[in-house]
Amino acid sequence: MGAYLLRRLALVVPTLLGIILINFAVTQFAPGGPVEQMLAELKGNAGSTLGRISGESQGETRAAQRPETGGSEASKYRGARGLDPTIVAEIEKAFGFDKPWYVRLGDMLWGYARFDLGRSLFRDRPVAGLILEKMPVSISLGLWSTLIIYLVSIPLGIRKAVRDGSRFDLWTSAVVLVGYAIPGFLFAILLVVLFAGGSYLQWFPLRGLLSPGMEGASFLARAVDYAWHMVLPTLALVIGGFAGLTMLTKNSFLEEIHKQYTVTARAKGAGETRVLYGHVFRNAMLLIIAGFPAAFIGILFTGALLVEIIFSLDGLGLLGFEAAMRRDYTLMFGTLYIFTLLGLVMQIVGDFTYTLVDPRIDFEARR
Repeated sequence: MGAYLLRRLALVVPTLLGIILINFAVTQFAPGGPVEQMLAELKGNAGSTLGRISGESQGETRAAQRPETGGSEASKYRGARGLDPTIVAEIEKAFGFDKPWYVRLGDMLWGYARFDLGRSLFRDRPVAGLILEKMPVSISLGLWSTLIIYLVSIPLGIRKAVRDGSRFDLWTSAVVLVGYAIPGFLFAILLVVLFAGGSYLQWFPLRGLLSPGMEGASFLARAVDYAWHMVLPTLALVIGGFAGLTMLTKNSFLEEIHKQYTVTARAKGAGETRVLYGHVFRNAMLLIIAGFPAAFIGILFTGALLVEIIFSLDGLGLLGFEAAMRRDYTLMFGTLYIFTLLGLVMQIVGDFTYTLVDPRIDFEARR
């Protein structure tokens, strides 16, 4: 297993590099960009914003840009019409777009090799600091929703497999299908309307992870307040996630229950409980348990955007969305780098989990 893990870790670097290169190439041809975004703000707020931008860059920045070259550079931006070419050149220099694309790519890759993600173009803060600041919200949503999904789906799927075709199986299947059909964000809106002061009850808060003034409270009080805030957003993510895992668990157990080794175990006098949990469980749960790291990463980074917006939770999903909308390339590529790296590492963790669940699996023996 050690040699296999080393090979997989060695493949992380070229895979990560390929993903970054493809996305960098796409952004070069996509319309708009951070310079265009700033020019649009300048056109809309010509008085205050123009004075602020022109006052931020003085001295050698202004001396390094000649008016005649500034005019030719500014002509490639639609939003630059009517603006001082020197101001446009200063914006390009501030954002690093005065350099050729290959220089910017090289600087970015060298920074990523040292885990230096740069500074956000519009927030003017380190990207790593922004990600760490938003991480607790997304980890809270991803961790609790994933744990609840597994705790509900696995026993329910086993029960449905044991009682396949019964009334219990039929009505639980109907509930599962309804939950699968309702998008998480739509269920989140319903929860807000019913329980967060929308139109009926106001049992739960609608914003943040802690109530105002709870920072100095005791640990127990903050833990209770935190759990109170997490109820509705976690439910919104769970309702659409448990359906697929429940049916996967049921089908996995049904497939194993009818195999020859279970018939042999029953013929030797083993009871149904021993057959189910002593023989079937390990084989049936292989795919489900090993998929936990990937499921957690999926919910953490992709499933909570609209839920974060609805419940005013400032997490990674909202951060990435704002970066894409504002064309904050430094923040976009920094989050892409971290998300992709974590995803690749979690795939390796998933393979390692396979061997923990079933020691008979040997990845090193594969050809």
